[in-house]
Amino acid sequence: MAKIIGGITTSHIPLIGKAIAEGSQQTPYWKPFFDAYPPIHAWLEEEQPDVAIVFYNDHGLEFFLDKKPTFAIGAAEEYHNADEGWGINTIPPIKGAPELSWHICNQLVENEFDITICQEMKVDHGLTVPMQLMWPNNSYGHMKVIPVCINVEQHPMPSPKRCFDMGKALGDAIRSFDKDLKVVILGTGGLSHQLDGERAGFINTEFDRYCMDKIISEPEALTKLSIRDLIIEAGSQGPELILWLGMRGALSNNLEVLHSNYHYPISNTGAGTMLIQEQQP
Repeated sequence: MAKIIGGITTSHIPLIGKAIAEGSQQTPYWKPFFDAYPPIHAWLEEEQPDVAIVFYNDHGLEFFLDKKPTFAIGAAEEYHNADEGWGINTIPPIKGAPELSWHICNQLVENEFDITICQEMKVDHGLTVPMQLMWPNNSYGHMKVIPVCINVEQHPMPSPKRCFDMGKALGDAIRSFDKDLKVVILGTGGLSHQLDGERAGFINTEFDRYCMDKIISEPEALTKLSIRDLIIEAGSQGPELILWLGMRGALSNNLEVLHSNYHYPISNTGAGTMLIQEQQP
């Protein structure tokens, strides 16, 4: 049977992709951020997962404000990065895992989650930046990926509890898949940040650290928050925490945090990075 080996949280700020393209990782501005990732690279190299499930949000590339699904899951053979106007090269195509995708989609619908199933899907920095961070130099060619896109741009957005529950159902679906696969779950985005308005540049370090603690020890505490709560505490882009909750819902409660890092401000954002390992029976 397929098994989930762990979860990883990471920022997906688009400027990270530009820093990678320009080779700026070891400059004073970027070094404290990129220094968080070598332990994750070593773990991925040792564990050799077959599939990565990536919780992310689309920023107007595939889904614009006129058509914004609450939950969308990719079931394509591969996913292409489209130009977002940063003046950097697009990265190589990312392989899909359509058989596992369809299994997950069927299970989610049976569990009364209304999802949009995408047999074609362009992906933006929400997914491509995490892939570049986890597998440097675009060395992800051996990986298969399932994009799980959640709406955090257009109100109404799904509640933290709804995303956590969806993650639970997704995790159950993975564990019921009758093939010997090792799966890693990525929760991307956040943490606190506001890109516009009177509070532009707002970062709430105390709340960010609270979320990084509770996502492991007591995720149910985070599910009691509303989208409005997240905006108040973490800025207008703070609802990206629901992407982390999707990841956390897919994991068990028998977890070990192998590595954790928090750094700000990177592009006016609090960036939290965690490597969470499932303790196998």
